[in-house]
Amino acid sequence: MKLLRFGNIGEEKPGAIDSDGIIRDLSDIINDVNGHSITDDALENLRKINLKSLPAISNDTRIGPCIGSVGKFLSIGLNYSDHAAETGLSIPEHPILFLKATSSIVGPNDTVYMPRGSTKSDWEVELGVIIGKKAKYVKETDALNYVAGYCIVNDVSEREFQTELSGQWTKGKSCDTYGPTGPWLVTRDEIFDPQRLSMSLDLNGKRMQDGNTKTMIFTVAQIIEHLSSLMTLYPGDLISTGTPPGVGMGIKPNPIFLKSGDIMELEIEHLGTQRQIVDQDK
Repeated sequence: MKLLRFGNIGEEKPGAIDSDGIIRDLSDIINDVNGHSITDDALENLRKINLKSLPAISNDTRIGPCIGSVGKFLSIGLNYSDHAAETGLSIPEHPILFLKATSSIVGPNDTVYMPRGSTKSDWEVELGVIIGKKAKYVKETDALNYVAGYCIVNDVSEREFQTELSGQWTKGKSCDTYGPTGPWLVTRDEIFDPQRLSMSLDLNGKRMQDGNTKTMIFTVAQIIEHLSSLMTLYPGDLISTGTPPGVGMGIKPNPIFLKSGDIMELEIEHLGTQRQIVDQDK
């Protein structure tokens, strides 16, 4: 099942994609696509619905973030072996965790606004994991059963804020609009193996990132095991799992960073596409 949220910013309604690719309005069935509506029982009830009996929504309607009321936005850094090689950094012994502010989350095709003073904003296509069941001290072998579904995340990053403003990476990861998420939450039953998904990001029509989740250092299951040993994960929590090589700061000898008018286009196998225009915040 492919769930999504549609409508104006702050007024999104829940929806699903039917077998013909048409958006169907779920707002008479559930209040939102959030932690309450993506538990195993809730999803099983949604699967029983004849989606084609529900109102159709125009395909030119704005698509919002695919998950609402996110409790925690957890991100894993340096989690692809080929990306680590690109940066010249050592393979981490444990998953590197940082937080993105939930206020950074926007729709998959919304404008990305660079904050005042930004000169080193960068792109990162990532596999997003949305938790569907309370998880505490979960074992790797059972971890994927705690996943509601998967999505695309663009972990947009301001590298100067991230590495030169003292403190933690969160400063450069949490700018407004720096977390485009969606278009869909694709339920876990439709993703046979989250470690075999191709992914890409184009900048102004040029392929910059071309990777596969098979080169993750820590798998989705290992990440959930690790995080759930540190804190309880709740339905609706979002985990962004790292990026493959090809980010702007890794380009040698002269890094490339985003500028107004740039267009980012992202795709992950089975999870849809994103497209964002970059602009300068006022």
